[in-house]
Amino acid sequence: WFYYHPGVNPIALIRAAIQNYRCDCIISGGSTITMQVARRLSPHSRNISGKLQQILRAFQLEWHYSKEEILTLYLNYAPMGGVIEGVGAASQMYLDKPPSDLTLAESALLAVLPQAPSRLRPDRYPERARAARDKVLQRLFSQGQITAEQRDYALLENIVAQPPSTPQLAPLLSRELISAHPDKAVIQTTLDGELQRELQTLLAEEIQRFPEHQSASILLVDNRDRSVRAYLGSADFTDDARFAHVDMIRATRSPGSTLKPFIYGLALDQGLIHSASLLRDVPRHLRSYQPENFAHSFSGPVDTTTALRQSLNLPAVQVLDALGPASLAASLTNAGTPYQIPGNAKPSLALALGGGGFSAWNLATLYSGLANGGEIRPLKTLKELPEQSTPSGLHQESSWLLSPEAAWVTLNMLRQPRPNRIRSAAVLRHEAAMAWKTGTSYGYRDAWAVGVTPTYTIVVWFGRPDGTPSPGQYGAVTALPLLFRLQERLDPDPEWPPQPDNVSRETICWPSGKAAATMPSDQCHVAHTAYLIRDQLPPTLRDINADGTAPSTLTIRVDESGHMITPECSGLAAAPQTISNSPPKNRTLALWPGNLEPWIAPHLRLSGQLPHLNPACTAPILATDPLRIIGVEDGQTLMPASFQTTQELVLNTLGGFGEKSLYLNGVYQSDSGEQGLFRITLTQPGSQEIVIADAQGALARVMFEFQLRR
Repeated sequence: WFYYHPGVNPIALIRAAIQNYRCDCIISGGSTITMQVARRLSPHSRNISGKLQQILRAFQLEWHYSKEEILTLYLNYAPMGGVIEGVGAASQMYLDKPPSDLTLAESALLAVLPQAPSRLRPDRYPERARAARDKVLQRLFSQGQITAEQRDYALLENIVAQPPSTPQLAPLLSRELISAHPDKAVIQTTLDGELQRELQTLLAEEIQRFPEHQSASILLVDNRDRSVRAYLGSADFTDDARFAHVDMIRATRSPGSTLKPFIYGLALDQGLIHSASLLRDVPRHLRSYQPENFAHSFSGPVDTTTALRQSLNLPAVQVLDALGPASLAASLTNAGTPYQIPGNAKPSLALALGGGGFSAWNLATLYSGLANGGEIRPLKTLKELPEQSTPSGLHQESSWLLSPEAAWVTLNMLRQPRPNRIRSAAVLRHEAAMAWKTGTSYGYRDAWAVGVTPTYTIVVWFGRPDGTPSPGQYGAVTALPLLFRLQERLDPDPEWPPQPDNVSRETICWPSGKAAATMPSDQCHVAHTAYLIRDQLPPTLRDINADGTAPSTLTIRVDESGHMITPECSGLAAAPQTISNSPPKNRTLALWPGNLEPWIAPHLRLSGQLPHLNPACTAPILATDPLRIIGVEDGQTLMPASFQTTQELVLNTLGGFGEKSLYLNGVYQSDSGEQGLFRITLTQPGSQEIVIADAQGALARVMFEFQLRR
């Protein structure tokens, strides 16, 4: 009677009232299609007052819309089981096809579902659904709508319906936004739906390679307007074993080494270093803090770019020591991305290595700022709100963390080809396509990879949300491969901005750090090309908490043949001509910091630069007693006795000053006792490095092999 009543069928209402009265329960509501549309559009209580409201809404619909329009609304909003509404959604969910492709039997099935959507769900109760469908087909035949042949053919068709899989696009972000905006019926986000779906599928597949309870997250930001284009807070929202309900984009975790670029960037801005400054990858002899490198070894002298690209810990600590941990913490707080320090303690050098808390959201905010010339602005997830509050609750306007010049130099240092990928497109091009940085927190709890192109910032995290360590999972191995897959998919060949006008290139000399054009060739031991900001050329950074020394010079006197002479030489003070026919000349030697000498070439060390003493000179020029290791020699091969897998070494030292500390393969072992002896046990075969530091920071180093007998 749909086409004949004005929205309400009084006969149906009377019949429903009688049935309900006799049963003393609800058997029928007497609703028409129009009344059901009214109830979907304007929900009401299931009582007499609600029924009257439904009747009035039905009259309104009939007054304003045609029967075809009301039927279309019904088909689009009718309940079809579970959370599914409308024929179109039911067709896709149950039958995996659009309504235009439905067969006669499938159309009859969906037509009957709204009568009892829960009782007739075809994925759960196929026999009930089939009986109801066949009833519709028989009625269509009896009314002459289909032929007997069509009916019989449709009756033969089985009920094949798949359980509906409700799309879960960015469920964790959706949960957050719905909670933050409960009054909004529709929330428009900045997410790219197709990209979000693609990355969710990719991450759900990727996480299967990892153990149970391991999760991952991806945050993709468009640098042009700071809008979030993809938000994956967990690896697979349907997998409770992986703590899928925990949003790891907002979670506070240790950032590992991912904040090192900003330590160097702030130091660049303050004129402490440039891109090729001489830094020290040597043991830092601090009683309260003993940082070590991830690879458990030392490199000696390194430039800023190499130190950042190889993520060396000790040079970063050296630069942070000069910059000041409090300065780093204050800069991050002012940018709206505060570094969470455990127990509200004072900032310390541990911040350089992830000794605090940070989130993927804040990392994306900072790295997106690098791509925008050092300007930090909050990320956006809503289209209609140009500015939002940060996760910390601080409302943030635009701020500057770095100058445009420091941001460009920092990004340029981070741009490097993909490791272990000889045929990578990034290697084939002259310059790398992406600036990237990895990080691993203490105990292998967090594996990070952050990538930046002019268009996108990508943050990838792997780990366990409960903080349990994942041995063997670290940034370069776990997170970096996925980061490069995303970059190749999103921005394979970006156009990087040109070098800023206030950034220049200069050839500088080690160890002094001065411009090569101003240095004599014999004092320019190693030349590097550096990027300078506003033509500032800072000298080599002094390491106060290492040995306290800085590069210096030593002026000596030499005769005509190049031999060294001193005022103590026999007869020289009275008659210089007794040694040579020409008066002595001054010669200046460039000296490296004392704690770098074990790693530089022998001819660059002080002992290697000093010429031979003139035979007439008997007094020594320098009363030096350098630190030496006794007990094992450089290049020696040690083997334990048969059937032994370990070997104990007893070492002593000569020279140096005060108490001494020993490092085995980059790891601090012990201090010398009252007797000045060290006892260590070798357990791992292979190349070994022993470094001993004295109280003034002087270092001695030996390299040897430890092999087991076959």
